[in-house]
Amino acid sequence: MVPPQQKTKSPVMEYAIGFVLGSVAGSTLGAMEVPVNQIMTGIISGTHLKPVVSGIKSVGALGLGSLLGTTALITSMTAVATGVVGAASVALFLLRVRKSEGWASAGLAAGIATTSSGAALGAVTEKLSMSYGMVSLLWALGIFTALKLLIYIFVKFTCTEWEFCGIFTELNKKDQEKLFAMEVDLRQRVAMEMEQRIIACKMEELKEEDLEAWKAQQREREEMKRQQRKGVELEMRQRTSRQRLLKAVDKYMEFLALSGIPMTVTAFVTTGFGIFGFGDYRFVFVILLVLVLSMSFWLMRSRRLSFWMFTGCMAMFATFAIAVLTVHAGQEVAGMSVKMRRAGLNISKENVSIRMTHTSSVQAISAGFFVSEVCQVGLGATVGGAMAREAGGKVVVWASGIAVVVLTIVEALALMLGVGGTAGALCGAAGAAGVSMGGAAALAVKSSSWGGTIATTAGMIFGLLVFGKWDIVKIGLQVCVAYIFAMTNLY
Repeated sequence: MVPPQQKTKSPVMEYAIGFVLGSVAGSTLGAMEVPVNQIMTGIISGTHLKPVVSGIKSVGALGLGSLLGTTALITSMTAVATGVVGAASVALFLLRVRKSEGWASAGLAAGIATTSSGAALGAVTEKLSMSYGMVSLLWALGIFTALKLLIYIFVKFTCTEWEFCGIFTELNKKDQEKLFAMEVDLRQRVAMEMEQRIIACKMEELKEEDLEAWKAQQREREEMKRQQRKGVELEMRQRTSRQRLLKAVDKYMEFLALSGIPMTVTAFVTTGFGIFGFGDYRFVFVILLVLVLSMSFWLMRSRRLSFWMFTGCMAMFATFAIAVLTVHAGQEVAGMSVKMRRAGLNISKENVSIRMTHTSSVQAISAGFFVSEVCQVGLGATVGGAMAREAGGKVVVWASGIAVVVLTIVEALALMLGVGGTAGALCGAAGAAGVSMGGAAALAVKSSSWGGTIATTAGMIFGLLVFGKWDIVKIGLQVCVAYIFAMTNLY
């Protein structure tokens, strides 16, 4: 059903607003391309590539791709989940103190939490890989997964919804007591004045002043009833907001704890084969494929399909794709060397091996960045889509503003954060841009006509083309991911 305010809009105005909102969202995401490409180029061309090259020799190309893909995606998922939980916590606190949601403050808290979490995880990843090699990331993933699971279990069984609701019950008790005291006082005064009127009627001395006093009391009773109705409505709105926020905290805590398990299992199996010297054997690829398909089938066939299952399966397939692309990059170099030898060029096996290792390493890093950015866009779009369906176009504007602020702060602190910290923080900023994209996508679907949907989509593509790279495949994928996740509601 079309809202009343949309019925009064002309089609041209609706198309224009949709195009502008889409352009704002697309421009914000496109602005992330340049700094992300710069930090990726710095990693590929600098000393940070050395541990990646050494990692291929230790675990094989398939194991390295799986390990880097898992690390990148778990970092992205953790950053987004931290941001959402932080925003919900701030909103709950503001709801307790000011009796208002404070979405702007909550959004800013989400941007800061997402970026700082991504920066911290990126800095830890850089430190481990540079100091102890790529295999250390495998043990770090295992420890991190177990730690998240323990935290989730602790929170699940200690912080219940009743405890959260108890905070607001105590908060509303003062208002209820105040209204009750006012009502008792009014009843006492009415009773006393009624007695006086009865006496006056018996003595036939009812005056005009008594009639005016009665009318004033009637107005006071009506005002009190109005305040009581307003209080009940406010309490119902607060209760609805509390329930939504608590549900979001619960679901994203579950997502934070469980979504990385399928990828971590895949990385352990594949990297384990590489550590024991079987990384280059074809049967490892078959085992990896069977493992991914089996876990995906088991999760997707669950009676209670949760958000973490859906995203975990998609992330696991993305990890598998990164591993395959890493192997394929090396095989392309080998194929080119065979053609060059047939053409009469003498290329040593050592040079071919060095080129294969280098190309596979570059491909693993590039694919990891790409998938991490798309993951951030998708998860951010899930949040933005749900918010835009309730709050409208201001979600797009606020999310874009927060993303720009976060991006500016990250670029200013790039030297202090280091390469790994900056990379993780930029992925977090991409999550804020994904919120804007998801909000625009939700508004496009919610539009009263196809023209509005097309105008919003055109605005998103226009913004991406103007501020980002002219990569049609990537732009199309980002827009599709924004639409799919913005309409996803597996809560």
